[in-house]
Amino acid sequence: MALKLTVIGAGYLGATHAACMAELGYDVLALDVLPDRVERLAAGDLPFFEPGLPEVLRRTLDSGRLRFTTSYEEIAEFGDVHFVCVGTPQKAGEFAADVSYLDAAISSLAPLLTRPSLVVGKSTVPVGTAERLAGMLRALAPSPEVELAWNPEFLREGFAVQDTLHPDRIVVGVRSERAERLLREVYQYQIAEGTPLLATDFATSELVKVSANAFLATKISFINAMAEVCEATGADVTMLSQALALDDRIGGKFLGPGLGFGGGCLPKDIRAFMARAGELGVDQALSFLREVDAINIRRRVRMVDLARVLLDGSFHGRRVCVLGAAFKPNSDDVRDSPALDVAVAIRSQGADVTVYDPQALDNARKVQPTLNFGVSALDAATGSDVVLLLTEWREFRDLDPDVLGARVAARRIVDGRNALDPERWRASGWTYKALGRP
Repeated sequence: MALKLTVIGAGYLGATHAACMAELGYDVLALDVLPDRVERLAAGDLPFFEPGLPEVLRRTLDSGRLRFTTSYEEIAEFGDVHFVCVGTPQKAGEFAADVSYLDAAISSLAPLLTRPSLVVGKSTVPVGTAERLAGMLRALAPSPEVELAWNPEFLREGFAVQDTLHPDRIVVGVRSERAERLLREVYQYQIAEGTPLLATDFATSELVKVSANAFLATKISFINAMAEVCEATGADVTMLSQALALDDRIGGKFLGPGLGFGGGCLPKDIRAFMARAGELGVDQALSFLREVDAINIRRRVRMVDLARVLLDGSFHGRRVCVLGAAFKPNSDDVRDSPALDVAVAIRSQGADVTVYDPQALDNARKVQPTLNFGVSALDAATGSDVVLLLTEWREFRDLDPDVLGARVAARRIVDGRNALDPERWRASGWTYKALGRP
């Protein structure tokens, strides 16, 4: 009999996992505690932007393989394997992760599990969380054949469908041959394609995701630290990055210099990792991550400084165009967005700031309603004294400097992502500045 899967938490991770598992042919029932979200998803209305996912959602709903509910009772009765995909945001005023949504999901599900079941955590958590939740399951579940496994997600926003259907690796933290067998069955299609599955203990599986994010954040901050050195010496950080990328021990991924990282994963994950290391008494092992975080924040301050210098030292009464609100292209996620942080900082210094983003305007308005928002890049740039490119959307990279130049009050641009060709823009009469370049 084919496995039936459930997904608890229908946000970005959960909705993606549920739709993609249904795309592979499984019957999937997904739960969320927000009725409005469930209603939208059940109607095929994706409440966030993710390329390719709306089509997968529509196909799987139409096929009948995917359904949504608000009922834990229905989830418990339906599923053989229950994936828990709730959020673990950073606690307000702290570095530590807030796992209260995860605790609530397990405590709601466990008392209803009256038959053999596998509960699989996919959330990013502090190491040691799985051990604690396994104890909660044992204490609350009526059936003695209920167990926990941990299966961290490795989704990249903008590529989540690809990363779910064709991942580069699958990691499962398990304590029994049965749990590993069930997860190998769940991921049989990916394994058949050649995706390696690594079975580990709980702690290792929890550490894989945060360790990967800490490494990637370190790589980004390393090249941005080199950008600071390049600015002091007149060197070109983009050429330095190219040279480093040719070393096959280093590689070019996550070595793009610029405004730094943001979003809902890297910043909160490295901070939660540091907090957990402190709780375990090994905080010195991760002390370098404090500088990784500090370098990342300094890039935002430096961007504001570069723009101010172009405006003769003051933003007061000047018009500033910010191209980008999402923390990265192909996403509408504005959590910890460097672009929005810069826009707000400049506005606080007296500028009239107008922001445009192809997908993230609605979310940006919710978190920063006092900013102005344009309906297009040209609209946002009209009459501006300086343009800041802060999210490297393709449409911004493809802007014609002459067309844009006809709309601005002065041809000044700061390229926060090193996404433009300086020679082309300077040939069109623009004063061009970028982080880490002469």
